[in-house]
Amino acid sequence: MKLREDWEFRGLVHQATDDGVLERLSAGGVTAYIGFDPTAPSLHLGSLLQICNLRRLQIAGNQPIALAGGGTGLIGDPSFKDVERPLQTQENLDANVEGIREQLARFLDFSPGAGRSQALLLNNAAWLTTVTLTDFLRDIGKHFTVNQMVAKDSVKSRLDRDDVGLSFTEFSYMLLQAYDFLRLNVDHGCTLQLGGSDQWGNITMGTELIRKVTGTQAAGLTSPLLLRSDGKKFGKSEGGNERVWLDAALTPPFALHQHLLNSDDASTPQMLRFFTFLDHETILELDEALVSAPQERRAQRALANAVVTLVHGDAAALSAGNAGEALFSEAIAGLDETTLLQVVADAPSSPISREELREGIDVAELLTRCELASSKGEARRFIEQGGVYVNNERIDAEQMITLDDVLHDRYLVLRRGRRQMHLLVIA
Repeated sequence: MKLREDWEFRGLVHQATDDGVLERLSAGGVTAYIGFDPTAPSLHLGSLLQICNLRRLQIAGNQPIALAGGGTGLIGDPSFKDVERPLQTQENLDANVEGIREQLARFLDFSPGAGRSQALLLNNAAWLTTVTLTDFLRDIGKHFTVNQMVAKDSVKSRLDRDDVGLSFTEFSYMLLQAYDFLRLNVDHGCTLQLGGSDQWGNITMGTELIRKVTGTQAAGLTSPLLLRSDGKKFGKSEGGNERVWLDAALTPPFALHQHLLNSDDASTPQMLRFFTFLDHETILELDEALVSAPQERRAQRALANAVVTLVHGDAAALSAGNAGEALFSEAIAGLDETTLLQVVADAPSSPISREELREGIDVAELLTRCELASSKGEARRFIEQGGVYVNNERIDAEQMITLDDVLHDRYLVLRRGRRQMHLLVIA
């Protein structure tokens, strides 16, 4: 299938500078770039759409350039941001760029064996931190008017607010990004920039700069933003306070798997198209499953498995899936300690002495102590109704909990009903 047909099916095109962009990409041989903001040591789930787009380009025979913003990161992109970002130090940016470099190598082929489609990873600090201010203003700034820059929606949204202004530092960002495109065009023959729809203003500044300086045509192509239900950009956790990272040390594969498994029915079809390489027939079947049997969550499970496999590999996806199954089954006892702690990471915890367990302790006592029951009488009713579990094994009223029940010589997982879980840590 040609790239054009695939991208249209997946809804990957939001804006394009000309109608022929997809046809050129389908034919192959185009050099295209996407910029990645190194404000953290890892890319996040919201970055995955653009990473997948670069990979799709390369598979179709085009050359992808991943541009790390080691230079622009010193400024910070103001596009549709409510407030100015804290300025990063050069040391932090350098470390973050290295983290991004390692992650992108999982998705793109940077080896010479890729031939003309060999991916490049560049850092715009190479030219943005070496060009002199007077040269930049004379050679680049002269091509744009302040009126033109102020009219961009990404800037106007801040200027229209009385409570937040826009510093000259941030105002200059679009010129820096336009200069990036020019340098990539002149140095590497790059003729296409991609990004999210919030980057449209910056991208078109670059195409215009290339036309004015070189007399040649370059193109821009944006994809729609994937938004959460509150309208914020996608890529944050359930509570919206923390990002879902692509680095396993920051967001373990199990946590990523669970995050996607809990996706709502409305956004799952779009995520299947954006974040996976599943074929069209499979995606349409999963769309149907969302309607006919939503309780089975087949689509969400396929999404979680595909993304964790893409980001962390087959073994990590299998382990995450098994851990998810173990969350409410006796298989929890077979999990390694690290995975067990990931599975119960959201559960409250409290200590219990080894001496108590050596003597044996009544489950009703544990339930009241862990506030899973308001009294021992209520706790006994829960036990008699068959709704109390230790390490996901149903407990009867006469059973005592001892050291024989402890996992990894340290943990007990106490559960009441389907969701109320408590981790006891042996002190």
